[in-house]
Amino acid sequence: MSTDLLLTAEQRIAIAHEMIARYNAQDADAYVALMTPDACEAGYRGAVVREGREGTRAGLAAMFAQFPQNRVTIRDSKCVGETVVLHEAVSRAPDGEQFEVLAIYSFEGDKVSRVEFIR
Repeated sequence: MSTDLLLTAEQRIAIAHEMIARYNAQDADAYVALMTPDACEAGYRGAVVREGREGTRAGLAAMFAQFPQNRVTIRDSKCVGETVVLHEAVSRAPDGEQFEVLAIYSFEGDKVSRVEFIR
């Protein structure tokens, strides 16, 4: 953990955008490489749905197998302090389920420690 590393807002947004690029490539290993070892994904202020790098990797791999055409489009990006918020449009498949989320990326140094989703 590199909490002494000070990133600019633009650098934090770039990391979150890179996570989405890796997600869209369905590369779970590359996605979790941008996270802290104990990072998690959760509902906003709610239950953790994927815990730790391995839990996140395994959960994403299963989702990618279920939705091989799953993609995210970033509609907007904001950074306040050490937190990035992305407005994301998710498409499970071209003619499949479509929905939007706000994804909140919390950082510890140059790694994401938690992603929370508002849907």
